[in-house]
Amino acid sequence: MTLLADTAREARHLARRRLFLVWLVVTVAIAVLSVRGGLQEVDAQRATIFEVIQLDRAEREAVRAQQSDWGGLAYASFHFVYEEPSAFAFAALGQREREPWKHRVRALALEGQIYERDAGNPVLAIVGNFDFAFFGSMVVPLLLIVLLHDLRSHEQESRRLSLLVASSGDASSPFVLRAALISIAVFLASAVPLIVAGIMSGTSGLTLWLAVLALMIYVGMWAVLCYQLSKRDQNSPTLLGQLLGVWVLLAIVFPSISRPIIENSVSIPSGADIQMTQREAVNDAWDLPKEVTMDAFVRRHPEWASHTAMERPFEWKWYFAFQQVGDQAAESLSTAYAEGRMHRDQLGWALSLLSPPALFERVYQLLANTDVRAQLAYEAKVRAYHSRLRHFYYPKLFLNEPFDPVLLDQTPSYPSRSGD
Repeated sequence: MTLLADTAREARHLARRRLFLVWLVVTVAIAVLSVRGGLQEVDAQRATIFEVIQLDRAEREAVRAQQSDWGGLAYASFHFVYEEPSAFAFAALGQREREPWKHRVRALALEGQIYERDAGNPVLAIVGNFDFAFFGSMVVPLLLIVLLHDLRSHEQESRRLSLLVASSGDASSPFVLRAALISIAVFLASAVPLIVAGIMSGTSGLTLWLAVLALMIYVGMWAVLCYQLSKRDQNSPTLLGQLLGVWVLLAIVFPSISRPIIENSVSIPSGADIQMTQREAVNDAWDLPKEVTMDAFVRRHPEWASHTAMERPFEWKWYFAFQQVGDQAAESLSTAYAEGRMHRDQLGWALSLLSPPALFERVYQLLANTDVRAQLAYEAKVRAYHSRLRHFYYPKLFLNEPFDPVLLDQTPSYPSRSGD
């Protein structure tokens, strides 16, 4: 009963503090803005995917009507590939802000296509969108610092500390309870908009539960940190400055130091280098003896070794063979690029243990399927689809099969995905 009575007393005390209620409303408002912005961005991406799918289908039908041979059709046909945002992507846009999540590819050399990206707003590319992961990692700690830094010092400066301690019989119990109630209020003010948005977007119960649990742990960590520092016998401005210094150290300094450490520890080729290598190999093929190209091609595709003879100066099978060889020339760089990004991401996870805000964002990106692993999985899916396209056309080109529009219905379709 004593705990219930103390809790009720502290709750009434907080309810009478107008500034606390204002900060609570601010917390709810910012949380709502963060999930609203994320939902709008995800809706815009889904609308773009739907629109481009329709345009892509209409354009490909128009191209088919104009072509009379397999090589010309393969050359002129674009195929829309994309990664649909997961249901929880609104909370952490992650790599979807920095890396391409849609392409229009042809059956030509892929390396020159997969690293192309849309020209976007350069300012947004730097600062990103304001999503819940950013709100939770960066803003929630600031709100807790503002509300908890003067738990004890405010009472001392108001000359109520002795009376409060005497009435409670314990020098720390009233402040522990007050800190707990404030932290729970901030947690609920942040979590409720997230839960509502997650239900609206169709997020799975497990994903949403894990996201709320991560937020609870994160709020609890900062609450304990703020409470421990607030017990110091110092004035409120000094305590506020110390806590803000800790926030700057954990949220800004450590991530800033980690970035060059990761980049210097794991060197990777750039996407531009891969594109240049592939394009140089393709351009050089025009000047090489055709046998050189065909020999390089059949080393990877021995099933076509008996069909490489050229009867004319230009044949589509030779053209698509050197497109394939261009990709083969850049393959080692492309593999190193993917492996290096994964290695950097793993190192980033390890170093994020020193920066709870960075770790919180990574956890949310993992739950939202917007992390580096998800980006690499999308690129692998594009490569697999592109390979199916090539293998659809190769028999028709190397065996000189007659053009048959009926067979166009067998063209591989890109597998869409709807995530949680």
